[in-house]
Amino acid sequence: VMSEASTSSVLFAAHKHIAKTCGSQNAAFVACKAKDRNPEKCLQEGAAVTSCVLDLLKSLQATCPKELDKYAGCLDYYSNTFKKCRSEQSDFEKAAPL
Repeated sequence: VMSEASTSSVLFAAHKHIAKTCGSQNAAFVACKAKDRNPEKCLQEGAAVTSCVLDLLKSLQATCPKELDKYAGCLDYYSNTFKKCRSEQSDFEKAAPL
């Protein structure tokens, strides 16, 4: 279980990886939402996005936990201001190349 999983900072830290890995699932969800505003119509697509992101975060936590936690912790401390965390971002991106 990821210690920081409940903060938005982890999602901010992994945003490039999420876009690359889960982009097609997210596009399908957005297209579904654009087609039908009824929330029940897109539950399957939403679940696919959630599953993809959770699997990715588990993978990142398994392969580079220190770098991810340090980057997410910096972002959390600096209210998700990327420019304050470039060193941590660099270390994370070296440990988890795209």
